[in-house]
Amino acid sequence: MNRRTAILAPLAFLALGRPALAEKLSLATLSDYLNGLTTAEADFTQVNADGSVSTGRIFIKRPGRVRFEYNPPDKALVLASAGQVAIFDGKSNQAPEQYPLKRTPLNLILGENINLGRAKMVVGHTSDNTSTSVVAQDPETPEYGTIELKFTANPVELRQWIITDDLGKATTVILGEMKKGGDYGTSLFSIQRELQKRGLSSG
Repeated sequence: MNRRTAILAPLAFLALGRPALAEKLSLATLSDYLNGLTTAEADFTQVNADGSVSTGRIFIKRPGRVRFEYNPPDKALVLASAGQVAIFDGKSNQAPEQYPLKRTPLNLILGENINLGRAKMVVGHTSDNTSTSVVAQDPETPEYGTIELKFTANPVELRQWIITDDLGKATTVILGEMKKGGDYGTSLFSIQRELQKRGLSSG
């Protein structure tokens, strides 16, 4: 499975929790929520552009760090830290594919200061009375694709995102119950540490 596509493509939410009428959440409210999300972990289900499904656990440490641990038989690992993304294939001993984090729209929610009200960043902001959806892009590099974030209210919670890459392929990530406030060391997200652990070079 192409992990680069999985991270860069759109993620579609399959489940948004209990249906409940809700007002459209403002961009300011959503920005405040994301900026307050310093650490979090959750189980996830990923629906890839080719229809295949993967599951695993995600760890987030803002700003700039995320770890996707994929369950067997996949066993892949995706790390983002120090401005880079590395995709480790669990079924090979090859060096991981690496590229700048800024090339993926996921960078938009890992930034140190998130402002969804920034000019030309949000290109869609809708509500279906159960959730609020925001479609965002990097105003400076819109060619890298978009990320659609889905939130529920009372309390505000990120439930899913869909990343659409530069080729129009979408990957959906649906989050389970989120555990916040964990104390994660930087080594959990360290690409260099993972390379050393596996006896690999950065290529």
